[in-house]
Amino acid sequence: MKIRLEEAPGGGAGQAVTFSLQEGDLIHVLHPDQIVAFRGPSTGRNDRFMNIKGMYRKKKLLRADLSGPSQFTAALPAGFSMREIPLKEEDDMLYDFRHVFFYTQGVSMQTRFLKVKNMLVTRDAVKMKFSGSGSIGILTQGTVCQAKLHPTEPLYVDAGSIIAYPENASLDLTVYGNHLASQHMNYHWKLTGHGYVLFQAGRQNRRLTEEMNDESIVRRFLREVIPFGGVFIK
Repeated sequence: MKIRLEEAPGGGAGQAVTFSLQEGDLIHVLHPDQIVAFRGPSTGRNDRFMNIKGMYRKKKLLRADLSGPSQFTAALPAGFSMREIPLKEEDDMLYDFRHVFFYTQGVSMQTRFLKVKNMLVTRDAVKMKFSGSGSIGILTQGTVCQAKLHPTEPLYVDAGSIIAYPENASLDLTVYGNHLASQHMNYHWKLTGHGYVLFQAGRQNRRLTEEMNDESIVRRFLREVIPFGGVFIK
């Protein structure tokens, strides 16, 4: 299987991803509505309802199974991109199912139920454990970063930016830094363990853009310090 990524000029119109499948290739696409072009025999696409126990409030999700020889193109909206992640037999990672765009033949899924406190933050009841030999494609809203975990030295990752982490990792919802820092940051996952964690760098871009386009640092300071400053100071 070969994957070709095409970026629109300026990046404003999203990304097109073209998959070229050879004889014997089989890929499972979890967002089939994004497929905009297909070349090959009509029998090369087989859509089916996928019932994953307990996932997404027990609703069924549609999956498209595409086999080779064929070629198809999927369109991603502006701000989204896709990255292929290879999996090996010894890999141990839990993925946020919302980020998964496809997985190949040889890769299997298992549900892992989250703790109640984690459900409240992720607004989901389960994570998906992908295992086997093959690859998966993940959707991101920024650059994908990889960091190694340590058994005792914690890594803090923005709660909304994490994509995948090892099943053996220990997670605690927290903030860090001094009193002022902890008051003005999003919740983070405090991770320890073995293996690697994947997270996306891009969720904070909108806030930074707004700050850079603001008129002055003085106005921003006054809005924070003066009671109801955000109402009176425009």
